[in-house]
Amino acid sequence: MKRSVLTRYRVMAYVTAVMLLVLCACMVAKYGFDTGKDLTLVVSQIHGVLYIIYLVFAFDLGSKAKWKFGKLLWVLISGTIPTAAFFVERKVVREVEPLVTDGTPQPVKV
Repeated sequence: MKRSVLTRYRVMAYVTAVMLLVLCACMVAKYGFDTGKDLTLVVSQIHGVLYIIYLVFAFDLGSKAKWKFGKLLWVLISGTIPTAAFFVERKVVREVEPLVTDGTPQPVKV
């Protein structure tokens, strides 16, 4: 598996997790203090688009790493739980790092 597959996943995991925290802060401001209604709408839509991109990259990584369905589902859902993506990303990197190649073609063993 190429390093770029893991890098794309890592970037989107962090971006999605940060945007989810920003969205949570906006929701607290909107419902707790009755302010920031328009900002909450914009942040929620941005997070939604970024989460869809995260799903695509996480699914790509999971299919190339040959994860079981339960593990793949947990990684996909972690983008909806505040701060979970930070911890799941760290664990995924440790597990997938040995599978990463440098991208050069390997000779066929006979």
